[in-house]
Amino acid sequence: MLKSVAAALVATLHAASGLPVCAQNLPAPAATAFVVRNARVFDGVRDRGVTDVLVVGERITAIGRALRVPANAMAIDGRGKTLMPGLIDAHTHSYGEALRTAIIFGSTTQLDQFSDITVATGIRTRQAAGEMLDVADLFSAGTLVTSPKGHGTEYGMVIPTISAPSEAQAFVDARLAEGSQWIKIVYDNGSAYGMSIPTITKETMRAVIVAAHARKKLAVVHIGDLAGARDAIEVGADGLVHLFVDSAPDAEFARVVAQHRAFVVPTMSVLESVSGSPSGVSLVTDPLLAPWISSDAATNLKTGFPRRAGSRAQYAHAVATIKALKAAGVPILAGTDAPNPGTWHGVSMHRELQLLVDAGLTPAEAIAAATSVPAAKFLLADRGRIAVGLRADLLLVTGDALADIRATRNIAGVWKRGVAVNRAPEREAVLAATRAATAPPSDALVAGDVSDFESGKPDAKIGFGWMVSTDAMAGGKSVAAMSVVDGGANGSTKSLSVTGTLDAGLPYGWSGAMLLTGKAPMQPANFSSKRELRFWAKGDGQTYTVMLFSQARGQQPLTRTFVSSSEWREIIMPFTDFGIDGRDIQGLAWTLTGRPGSFALQVDDVRLR
Repeated sequence: MLKSVAAALVATLHAASGLPVCAQNLPAPAATAFVVRNARVFDGVRDRGVTDVLVVGERITAIGRALRVPANAMAIDGRGKTLMPGLIDAHTHSYGEALRTAIIFGSTTQLDQFSDITVATGIRTRQAAGEMLDVADLFSAGTLVTSPKGHGTEYGMVIPTISAPSEAQAFVDARLAEGSQWIKIVYDNGSAYGMSIPTITKETMRAVIVAAHARKKLAVVHIGDLAGARDAIEVGADGLVHLFVDSAPDAEFARVVAQHRAFVVPTMSVLESVSGSPSGVSLVTDPLLAPWISSDAATNLKTGFPRRAGSRAQYAHAVATIKALKAAGVPILAGTDAPNPGTWHGVSMHRELQLLVDAGLTPAEAIAAATSVPAAKFLLADRGRIAVGLRADLLLVTGDALADIRATRNIAGVWKRGVAVNRAPEREAVLAATRAATAPPSDALVAGDVSDFESGKPDAKIGFGWMVSTDAMAGGKSVAAMSVVDGGANGSTKSLSVTGTLDAGLPYGWSGAMLLTGKAPMQPANFSSKRELRFWAKGDGQTYTVMLFSQARGQQPLTRTFVSSSEWREIIMPFTDFGIDGRDIQGLAWTLTGRPGSFALQVDDVRLR
């Protein structure tokens, strides 16, 4: 649901190398004009037929047949294409490259349901200043409302929690003061998935909803089962940000939701993954999408949730509930819950639309669920529709998306505030990574020697080189230092010293040093001609972890451990022990993980043999 150790580590690498964590943010350009001619226009609410749409600057200024346009307006041929509003993902968790990735696949707005409020507030400030035109807009619930040790506390972020109804108003006011734009509540004990998690009481949930409404803010609820969904609607939730898969809906559920005028963000993609079928598998092989899907994204899309003993999850229950909600007239919003297993930012919206149609919505209803409906429910009055005066957040696709929802995948153009999004760099990055992974073995390492530190510097014969790596970018407070010191293995004169402190604040914290094996941070290098990692180490007697990053494994580090001793000892780790063949190694990290405290480690004579 939030950043993993690997995702945070990747962010650390980019930051340390001076590379941008997201794409270059562009200043607002001078006003330009363009017209899309003869496209089938779905305005977010209804089919406008084949017509023209004129954009001047960042706004839609006219809609109609054979429009007269300014002389400098660029004409875009819309014949055989569908023009619709930019997609709005109503359930994401956005960090790192998420906003850039989302817009590449036509999602121009992300409704974040829990992330770092400081980061989210900073992004929104830049949005308001007219910056960040090449990434999706972000709106966020910020810090969620959960109980001590409840869902949302397991990701390493230290967050406030609530224990009683009497705390509700102060708790909500604190979230709004931080910058939360609506209130997101967790009411889920995990039992539907074979888990046992503390959660707030129904009375506390009611008090939080009342407190949010007292400040004229929406209150939405994460639920895990039918009983929880009924409770949330009964106490006044404005919306559910998941559906349930533990049972079929009872005969009254949809009617009760409609009666309370609540909406539902079902997150069908993640429910499919929770129920045992990784939702994104088909996206990875779709030729319309694959050229823009990175290896990290592909790995996550093909990954499912572990199915625990006692899980009652059956995806068919969610499908039955969608049918009942539609029949009752309940507003349905499209949301992916990216980047949970089986999902990824932007691209999973296309799977979500397909799943909604498979569950009984028409293509027009599904597209409305991803445009006008979330804009209306989350009070985003300037977007979600193609109408005169609104922002020109647009998605143009080849084919008739109102006849076949899969046409949304055939993207011909994306615009945010009237500015065309350049999708080419992402495609080239995917192609470059593929070329690197399939390149012949590196000839820069014929002998296999990587680093002996005899130069007195932390240098390497391959790749980008060595750097300190800690969990600081994940919100941790671990520290590390790296230097070349006197005294090495096998009678040599120098070695690499890595010292520091592993902080107790994160359950997945790390601290140490990393060797980036590619020419740029996290660029893969092919060492398939080698079979193992060898190095000498000595230290303080603690157990250390070697993290190996392989492009094919995405952002999940592969790990092996070793115990240091007061004397130099050679450590040999075959690639097969990591489950790889060495052809796409992105980096190797020597770290302390697990038990917090100070550490001191020396490494020497690093080789790939």
